Amino acid sequence: MFDEQRRLSWINDIYGHDNRVEGLIYEGLTVDCCKKIGARFIIRGIRYVSDFEYEKAIADMNRNLESEIETVFLTCLPQYTSIASTLVRDVLKYGGDVSRFLPDAVNQSLKR
Repeated sequence: MFDEQRRLSWINDIYGHDNRVEGLIYEGLTVDCCKKIGARFIIRGIRYVSDFEYEKAIADMNRNLESEIETVFLTCLPQYTSIASTLVRDVLKYGGDVSRFLPDAVNQSLKR
């Protein structure tokens, strides 16, 4: 629904004040990108147990490809477990109000 440049712009708007966060667009394997930029950790979010099973399979593959890069899983707050990007995109597509699910920078951009 939104191209990579637009999503990267949102990341920069949201985290621009924090020099510990950098967004980038890459092609290929995530572990190759990590090696290229010197990242040692991949952070992945988990909402449900089924997310963990899928994310663990990816983490295991990444560890097999590059043992020095570790995946860290973060769980979300209970009030956010039912919010999925696919659902938010569908609500937006059909004209619903998604403002409570999005950061201010994204909401402001969508209003323009």
